[in-house]
Amino acid sequence: MLIECIPNISEGRRTDVLDACAEAIRATGAALLDVKPDATHNRTVYSFAGNRDQVRAAALALFDKAIASIDLRSHSGEHPRIGAVDVVPFVPIEEATMADCVALARDVGAAVAAKHHLPVFLYEEAASAPARRNLEDIRRGEFEGLGEKLEDPAWHPDFGPAIPHASAGASVVGARTALIAYNINLATNRLDVAKKIATAIRQSSGGFRYVKAMGLALEDRGIVQVSMNLTNFEKTPIFRVFETVKREADRYGVQVLESEIVGLVPSAALTASAAWYLQLEGFSGDQVLENQLRKKATT
Repeated sequence: MLIECIPNISEGRRTDVLDACAEAIRATGAALLDVKPDATHNRTVYSFAGNRDQVRAAALALFDKAIASIDLRSHSGEHPRIGAVDVVPFVPIEEATMADCVALARDVGAAVAAKHHLPVFLYEEAASAPARRNLEDIRRGEFEGLGEKLEDPAWHPDFGPAIPHASAGASVVGARTALIAYNINLATNRLDVAKKIATAIRQSSGGFRYVKAMGLALEDRGIVQVSMNLTNFEKTPIFRVFETVKREADRYGVQVLESEIVGLVPSAALTASAAWYLQLEGFSGDQVLENQLRKKATT
């Protein structure tokens, strides 16, 4: 059984904290695949994988280290957040089912709530109610509004106390399919343009299905960003989103500066984009050299 975990912590600037968190993950035997810090967002995305026990131990070790090191009362960044360990999704990879990941999410959520006296919400496939499936709904109000939110019985956590942890806030733990964290930076400082484009492309306001998007200012660079999660790259591919953002930006006389992928990405997502842009007729992933080598190595 192989499960991936992609936790996001609310720290992207202090390398000593980030390194300590990475070492805590490695020490459990889980394979640390990627570390992606973002100083502007003041947030870091870790990716690690292993069997159920390794991934469980790594997630718990990360909670221990991050909660001891991060104080949201003095935290600032462009990305919305509700906790020091903000969100922890588990993703089935090989011989693991979504049910396995849901059970793991509930196990980890209960364990960290008990140990750290931390409110924990379950989301996506592990959600305890339909209103809690979407991360943005749970996170709305952020750390600063968490105390008031938890006073509402409808927003009592799935595990832990109905009061925020003083420095670590709350955490969201769940199970989901693989997604792509994808950002497009625009060559302008007009935040209104980024927000209008995000509204145009995200599912919740009538845009593409499987796209979550928001407009952010990258003040240190003097530009703005359309920050996205693509939750099904096969049905809404990267190239379609990129081209739509580019055309929407043109309406406002704005150029796309660059785009970026945060963390890891399935090779099929990039292969599909390459085939589309190169207009390759009848192209297949079997034509990718590394794919064929991998097949030969496993037969």
